[in-house]
Amino acid sequence: MSGRGKLIAVLGDEDTVTGFLLGGVGELDKNRKPNFLVVEKETSLAEIEETFRSFLSREDIGIILISQCLAELIRHAVEAHARPLPAVLEIPSKEHPYDPTKDSVLRRARGLFTPDDLR
Repeated sequence: MSGRGKLIAVLGDEDTVTGFLLGGVGELDKNRKPNFLVVEKETSLAEIEETFRSFLSREDIGIILISQCLAELIRHAVEAHARPLPAVLEIPSKEHPYDPTKDSVLRRARGLFTPDDLR
C-alpha cells in the first residue's frame, strides 16, 4: 500500500452499504475481495463474523464501520478486538437507531475519563 491511505470497510444492510459505496468507499484488494458486506436475511451469522475477522486482518483497512445491530450479533468478536487499527465504529441503520449504551468503543472511552477531566 505504498503511497495510499487505508480503506474504510462497511458491514451493514443494503441501504447503509449502498450509501457508502455511492460515496466512493468500495474497493477490491489484490485478491479481489471487497471491503464491504451487504447483510441480508439469508446471510449467516458465521459469514458476518468471518467477514468481520477478515477485515480485522487486512493491512489495507484502517476503519471498519459496522451497523450496531450486526455488532450485537457478533459482540464477542467486536469486544475482543483491542488494537487501535483498524478502528471499529458502530453506526445506526435504517431500521435500528444508534444506542450509545451498546457501543463498545464508547464504553471503553468512558472508562478513560472522569467528569473532572473534561472541565
